[in-house]
Amino acid sequence: MLLLKNIIIAGASRSGKSTLARKINEELNFFVISIDKLVAMFQGAYPELNIKLNWDREKTTDNIAPFLGHFLGMFSSANGRGLLPYSHGAVEGNMFVLEGGYINFGMILPILKTYGMEDLKENFLLIGLVQNRKTVDEFVCDFKKYDTENDWTYYLDDDELKEVSEDAVSYNRSMSEHLVKYGFTIYDTSKEREQVLDKIVDDIKLKLYN
Repeated sequence: MLLLKNIIIAGASRSGKSTLARKINEELNFFVISIDKLVAMFQGAYPELNIKLNWDREKTTDNIAPFLGHFLGMFSSANGRGLLPYSHGAVEGNMFVLEGGYINFGMILPILKTYGMEDLKENFLLIGLVQNRKTVDEFVCDFKKYDTENDWTYYLDDDELKEVSEDAVSYNRSMSEHLVKYGFTIYDTSKEREQVLDKIVDDIKLKLYN
């Protein structure tokens, strides 16, 4: 039996969200929606809304929450305009995976309830990615090893990288607690990330087709 559910991938920065979404697109043909790209779009089109990349993470997360709530409700519920009343309101052949870190489910869930979606887990496949087994020094090493000129951390000195890494350790822990609260299945990508991501895709296949 095919279970029609859209997928939400949430988690900390650099935990593999975009890579996982790409794998799901390639293997399951889900359309990928990047919250980072949505934030960049709002930043360019409506700067007065204060939805910006690499700015104030908490404010950006809160400011984009109403849009995400209505977007998910509109395109994943039977009450969304223009959607056929299939199981969970999803349109077969037009499934999506939403991935990103700017997600405040405390603000989004009340909006989803107006679309008749009382529980996240009943309506979406929820995947949480974190890196709780990495130390500050390991984060610093990864920044130095993998950063390119497209990464804002590329130009930071050692002290600044250490500060960012300390924040990353704290943020991963708080993100884990936030995601567990809303029913996400948590995967730690601190080690052997590619193998973990492949396992997630296999787990998703089992949930969708069994």
